[in-house]
Amino acid sequence: MLASLATVAAVGTAWVALPASAAAATATLRTVSDWGSGWQDEVVISNAGTSAMTSWKVEFDMPAGGTVGSFWDTQMAVSGSHRTFTNSSWNGAIPVDGKVTFGFVGSGGQPVNCKLNGQPCGGATDGGTVTTAPTVAPTKTATVAPTTAAPTTAPTVAPTTTTAPTATPTKAATVPPREDLLPVTVSNKSGRNDAVHLYVLGVNLDTGKLGYVNKAGGFTPWTGGAATPVPAPDVSIDGPAAGGSTTIKVPRNLSGRLYFSFGQKLDFRLTPDGLVQPAPWAGGDPNHDILFDWSEFTVNSSGLWLNSSQVDMFAIPHIVGVTGGSGVTSVTGEVKTGGRQKVIDAIKADSAFAKSVVTRADGTVLRVLAPGKAADAGLMSPTYLDSYITSAWGAYTSKALTVTPFTDQPSVKYTGRTSGDVMNFTDTSGRTVASFTKPSTANVWGCDGALGAPNDQVVGPIARTLCAAMQRTTLGRLDVQPSGTAADFYQGNPANLYAKVIHANMVDGKAYAFAFDDVLNQESLVHDGDPRAAQITFTAF
Repeated sequence: MLASLATVAAVGTAWVALPASAAAATATLRTVSDWGSGWQDEVVISNAGTSAMTSWKVEFDMPAGGTVGSFWDTQMAVSGSHRTFTNSSWNGAIPVDGKVTFGFVGSGGQPVNCKLNGQPCGGATDGGTVTTAPTVAPTKTATVAPTTAAPTTAPTVAPTTTTAPTATPTKAATVPPREDLLPVTVSNKSGRNDAVHLYVLGVNLDTGKLGYVNKAGGFTPWTGGAATPVPAPDVSIDGPAAGGSTTIKVPRNLSGRLYFSFGQKLDFRLTPDGLVQPAPWAGGDPNHDILFDWSEFTVNSSGLWLNSSQVDMFAIPHIVGVTGGSGVTSVTGEVKTGGRQKVIDAIKADSAFAKSVVTRADGTVLRVLAPGKAADAGLMSPTYLDSYITSAWGAYTSKALTVTPFTDQPSVKYTGRTSGDVMNFTDTSGRTVASFTKPSTANVWGCDGALGAPNDQVVGPIARTLCAAMQRTTLGRLDVQPSGTAADFYQGNPANLYAKVIHANMVDGKAYAFAFDDVLNQESLVHDGDPRAAQITFTAF
């Protein structure tokens, strides 16, 4: 999803040296990205000694709740909270003044008590405690509750595909002129008489600052936050009444979300680091009883990407569209007539998912929570997928999994085999390029943790492919990934009923029901390299 793909602008990376003595090997850890629920780290071993190294070993402890999932260019051994990383066969030798890098994805607290080749990483008395500044996630949107967690550093993420939806495009009678500000028309065909409130929030890609946009397209950075989140100023834009439309302008180097609420304004909070977004699945969130939803977008020099997102929840059915300089309008995200209720009914009828339907005291169904959010809220079993995960993961102890992550590069292939709880991937030369520990149900729902996908060209694409295959229960059945069609998806047991019924109730079958639903182009995304106008249309519910 845009909400489940690469964030456009990174904010403040940090290099932190794990202590090392002079004129010896040193180890330095870099936090490449941090998306709230997880992080990606990179370790650089530098040989500042007087002789070549023939091997290396980096070890450290994980604090309570800290875990390491996928890793690359290294071998990992686990003993309780202790992690030991050793060289692979091809990168143990480090010449004088040479360097070797390896990386891993984890969650919770950062590593502590570092040792390099059995000695403190540099002789510091603290044993090498790592402290790092947060950075923007490379592949995820971090959404947090205002009362329980740190704010998000960016409200959206950039797409990882430019494939246009398969819905038949239409050509406008008159091509809109290109403007410095992109007009976005929001139309209300919901049939509801509630007042509609709109919010355009995002990150300025020129400055990296978070802020909001007014109806005329003016961007203002957020200011005035506090350590205890304080109410943000009211930056809502009056939305369209039933049957009407409202056009707002969006600056052309912005990545963000367009929120819309019915009947009541949303409650946003600010900290010194930026905006805390609504998280109605979290206890105490002031937006819990508000009917709202959002679309996600990025508009930059490469055009507009706009998607409807169900990664966190399914609430207000809406179509997204873009009209390009050719006069062609592409649309996606349209829910079938009566489809919202069909999704609700199907979820309510399944005992494992039923509690994820959230209803207000007046009887209004506000949203259906995605499985990961429902589990976080205690409304669904946190181990729901465990039996499937064990079966699918174990299937590759006796056969090989082939991952071809790039449709335009069929010669790029990786082979996966499971040993114990670790699935190792080799490239066509036989070199091990990535390893993944068996994920938990939460890792699959979130496509994070053990399935964390760094923003690179090897580990990230494999991780995305694995997570999509497990969401769709094709891993273990289809041994070349990604592969299959809609008829193959969600056929395992247990399966992701949430994603299954949402896709089934879309006119073109496209949805963003989980973070990497864009694998095999199943996502509800429109893109145009020369956007002249965009549209969001609320449909009847």
